[in-house]
Amino acid sequence: MAIVFSQFNIQQGLQTLCVMQWIPVYVILGMIPIILMPYFLVFTEFWAMAVLTFAWLAYDWDTHSRGGRRTAWVRSWTLWKYFCNYFPIKLVKTHDLSAKHNYIIASHPHGIVSFGAFINFATEATGFARIFPSITPSLATLEGIFWIPFVRDYVMAMGLCPVSKLALEYTLTRKGSGNAVVIVVGGATESLLCCPGASTVLLKRRKGFVKLALETGAYLVPSYSFGENEVYNQETFPEGTWIRFFQKHFQKTFKKILGLNFCTFHGRGLTRASWGFLPFNRPITTVVGEPLPVPKIKRPNQETVDKYHALYISALRKLFDQHKVEYGLSENQQLTVI
Repeated sequence: MAIVFSQFNIQQGLQTLCVMQWIPVYVILGMIPIILMPYFLVFTEFWAMAVLTFAWLAYDWDTHSRGGRRTAWVRSWTLWKYFCNYFPIKLVKTHDLSAKHNYIIASHPHGIVSFGAFINFATEATGFARIFPSITPSLATLEGIFWIPFVRDYVMAMGLCPVSKLALEYTLTRKGSGNAVVIVVGGATESLLCCPGASTVLLKRRKGFVKLALETGAYLVPSYSFGENEVYNQETFPEGTWIRFFQKHFQKTFKKILGLNFCTFHGRGLTRASWGFLPFNRPITTVVGEPLPVPKIKRPNQETVDKYHALYISALRKLFDQHKVEYGLSENQQLTVI
């Protein structure tokens, strides 16, 4: 039987491959220094390569905390466009961001993998530079990623930075104006709350980003990725069952060793009707809200932090309510803040 490949099928195949490569690339790049470099150092004549690699890592150790080393070419790869179109992912502006200020864009919800935050702020697939001209985004992620040779250079090229006070303060205070650090405030813990139909964010006790905004004078900007929770089905199991026992055990282990939470989830396989770990083809729309002006206070007291934290939650609720129906939620859907 002859198989006819249409242009549509080829595009779908390329999109699927571009999503499939994302995690394996990090694993492969991470395996090179962790496994191959020690092997080269001890058992082969290429020991000089390993020595030079680790010497460069030591010399370049602080770069990721001092503005990084972004590359417009990497951020603009066609690969990311195919990745984006798989869902598809979209970036929506509600207000301009002036180049006269710096910003902390708080991203909600985390989802299982944070596809929306990655594509919108770490690549140019949705046109961040066109939508927000003169603003330079830096997506914050786990600092441990920057301890691994090759992986650190790859993520720095996309403009990622550690979610550490040192790195965030540097970007917001020592690089002039027009900078925006993007923080997924709920973190990996919030991933446990993410499942289709849920609109829950972990925020009540997450006040560090507000304190940082006050210390640096950076404006707070709420953003919400509608559809982020829809691209995977997360499985939960009844209390008292053996599988629930192992789920809790793995969650504790992952949290202790990697700083991550262990989720049991699934999506689709190579075909849309199959079972697997690829995300479902469901749209994700990241809406960036109105900046909340914040005064610069060297040592803000708790009362001031609480005040602006409450103002931020109100701004996030307003953003959610204004756009929820337009992007697939019902009028009765409420944003739950815990």
